[in-house]
Amino acid sequence: MTQQEDLQALSELNASFIQNFISQDVPGHDRILHQDFVCIENSGEIVGRQDYLRDWATAYENSGCSSFRHEDEFIRIFGNVALVRSKTVSTKLIEGVVVEGNTVYTDTYVKENCKWLCVQAQITPVS
Repeated sequence: MTQQEDLQALSELNASFIQNFISQDVPGHDRILHQDFVCIENSGEIVGRQDYLRDWATAYENSGCSSFRHEDEFIRIFGNVALVRSKTVSTKLIEGVVVEGNTVYTDTYVKENCKWLCVQAQITPVS
């Protein structure tokens, strides 16, 4: 793969990551995660792959979001490792008031057997 093809593949994976969240697609999400995957939640808690996927099945439903999207994507490739950073924009209804929230996340991908897999996700809330 050329670097441009890798950038395209990683951008598509990033979009899939978000779509998998909204649709709560556990099998689809499972396919893009490395076996050693961990997520560092916005609370600082480190969640392993098994617990993460278990929670994924209801994560969007439990989030209270009425909309969720990503923007400002930035991808850097370092050999067989890539960092994918984006900002999320979510909308929730809290006590009758529409509230927009943001996070910035960095997903770390590793390329194994010509396939990019997410090995770590880190989410940071934006005030």
